Amino acid sequence: MSAQNLAGRWELVTFEQNYDDGRRVYPMGEGPQGIIQYTEDGFMSCMISRPNRKNFTTGGQWNASDAEKAGAYNSMMSYAGRYSIADNTVTHFVDLSLFPNWIGGQQQRVFKFDDQGLLSLTARLEENTSEARTALLLWKRG
Repeated sequence: MSAQNLAGRWELVTFEQNYDDGRRVYPMGEGPQGIIQYTEDGFMSCMISRPNRKNFTTGGQWNASDAEKAGAYNSMMSYAGRYSIADNTVTHFVDLSLFPNWIGGQQQRVFKFDDQGLLSLTARLEENTSEARTALLLWKRG
């Protein structure tokens, strides 16, 4: 696979996490919204959110209540950086992220295209722990 196969804008169809103990969780609820974009010259960005996020009622972007700001954080994820492809794995080299622990790190995703042209990105998370799981994100060209 090449950057040309991934290049472009993709819209999120579904985001689920399947735990090794059989649990299935939808981290951003059912019907999440999201965009991931890959450029041919090796840059990517991703934003995912819960549907129907609530507007702040206690203040503006910087002076709303801590509870509202925490709720906004819990309902959105985003990151961006460069990427590379090796075989069927895309590695995201994270430069910016809402979750600061990802900055400077790498996020690897196994990717494949189905018969309808949908893109699936999967990742193993927290391997060798009681929270070990596989994240599956399904995207359509947008």
